[in-house]
Amino acid sequence: MDRASKKSVESFAEPLILGGEQFLPGQRGLVQMEVGHLITHELVRMPVHVIRGKLPGPRMLVCARIHGDELNGVETIRRLVKMRMINRLRGDIIAIPVVNIPAFVARSRYLPDRRDLNRLFPGFSEGSFGARLAKILVTDIVSQCDYGIDLHTGAVNRPNLPQIRMSPKLPACSELAVAFGAPVALESELRDGSLRATMEALEKPMLMFEGGEALKLDAHSIRFSLQGIINVLRHLEMLPAEKTERRKRPVVISKESYWARAPIGGIITPLVALGKAVTPETPLAFISDPFGSKESHVYPKAEGVVIGRTNLGITDEGDGLFHIAVTRNPDMAESRIRRSSTELSERDDHPVSDEPLLD
Repeated sequence: MDRASKKSVESFAEPLILGGEQFLPGQRGLVQMEVGHLITHELVRMPVHVIRGKLPGPRMLVCARIHGDELNGVETIRRLVKMRMINRLRGDIIAIPVVNIPAFVARSRYLPDRRDLNRLFPGFSEGSFGARLAKILVTDIVSQCDYGIDLHTGAVNRPNLPQIRMSPKLPACSELAVAFGAPVALESELRDGSLRATMEALEKPMLMFEGGEALKLDAHSIRFSLQGIINVLRHLEMLPAEKTERRKRPVVISKESYWARAPIGGIITPLVALGKAVTPETPLAFISDPFGSKESHVYPKAEGVVIGRTNLGITDEGDGLFHIAVTRNPDMAESRIRRSSTELSERDDHPVSDEPLLD
């Protein structure tokens, strides 16, 4: 055993301390992290799953509901911690189903003071409630992890195709994104104050998963996120490889994206579904005025595949209507997305509705 490996084993044997509780290798439990008080003086606790393998390995953070109205990640983590294969874990998983407890209770994207928690990292111990929560998360949890997967959805009435957002600056992120196996992996710049930006500043690779929309459970998004997490854990040798090697699901990699916006306000009729290939000649939607005298079409400015769209029936001029990931061969990309969805659905036996990604 070389010196680095010996140090790793020795470090892993030490207790993982979280919220005043200690966990040795092979132990697991649910920690109630104290993160602040409500206006009623009621204590706010953030439940955190700690799962330690019996053998050394990396420490993975999996978190959801930084935005309080995003449901899919909560269900993904619920299924993850119940899986029998987790008993064969090497290393550790710290899983947080609901980061933003006050927003979750209010069914709101934002904190009670209307701030976005994902713009307050790395936090400040003497700042707002959200800044203090962010500081606790970074100081007590992120600092102890090697990798991260942050689970998100689109906004209300703005569903997203299951996709990974990754930083182009850390090569490990691209490697993990391909291993995750979502239909699309999009290189995206980091947002100031986001958890992902804070992780990168600490040189800890983090993927951000997007899928479905707020306040709704989406079967495909949950399947892709759960299987993607398992794929990453296997890639990092935190879980055993599958006994029978399966063909890897195709991933469409895009280096840029854009929003096709409404040229005029009115009643909108979408014409394309998530995952569809588009070119500048493809009509995405038409917008009619409420009084029936005018009609305008919406077209892409570059070819690609639709990874997000609005479900609203009305729009103002300039609103973002379709999020398009740019690809050179959109028809091939659409075919890969369709095949990826079909193969995953065939392997999943959870009793949830199974609606296709593509019309």
